[in-house]
Amino acid sequence: MLPMTIPRQLGASRYWMALITIFALTFCFGAEAYAHNVAAGDKGYIQESSGVLFLPFVYLGAKHMVTGYDHLLFLFGIIFFLYRMKDIGLYVTLFAVGHSTTLLFGVLTGISANAYVIDAIIGFSVVYKALDNLGGFQRWFGVQPNTKIATLVFGFFHGFGLATKIIEFEIAEDGLISNLIAFNIGVEIGQLLALGGILILLSYWRRTSSFIRHAFAANAVLMSAGFMLVGYQVAGYLTA
Repeated sequence: MLPMTIPRQLGASRYWMALITIFALTFCFGAEAYAHNVAAGDKGYIQESSGVLFLPFVYLGAKHMVTGYDHLLFLFGIIFFLYRMKDIGLYVTLFAVGHSTTLLFGVLTGISANAYVIDAIIGFSVVYKALDNLGGFQRWFGVQPNTKIATLVFGFFHGFGLATKIIEFEIAEDGLISNLIAFNIGVEIGQLLALGGILILLSYWRRTSSFIRHAFAANAVLMSAGFMLVGYQVAGYLTA
């Protein structure tokens, strides 16, 4: 992972400041859509279904990943400065292992936590990755966290967050294991689809001169989004 060096003089243009503001306000006023939630229709289907429903749960898992903005923001941050496919594969695999492990463990054991707390940590994972990309840990704290371990650990939290939501739906015991495996497969399919789209956009952007010029601003936007996710969940916890 190659963190960028923070320029001494940011000279952030009005365009990028406006973009960050708009992005942050979008998260603030559309927070419910960006929370680590399952759509109401999918929630009803999960609650009413019984027996092995392999393909429907594959679809639900893929849909969750493709529409899960917290996951996509974290993935975007992970691969922002990764150029070699083997490095991308390693980090995405670590995230997938963490996500899958706690999703299965949490639902099968019935162990859950406060959803707002878990989702706040998930939002913080986005902040962490943006700060890591900016080289902030070395510059401001004099340390460099192990990015591989951090990716795996935050993967645990991402999976546990979804497990906490699924437990609330009281999914039927009949076909539970098969359906959870199918859901996990769907999550990985969705992750590959989302990753492919992100890589296409990044590959195109990296071929332009604007990538280096605006890499700082892009990660500032990413960090702003992460802080908004954290703020929304903390506010929800305090008012729930």
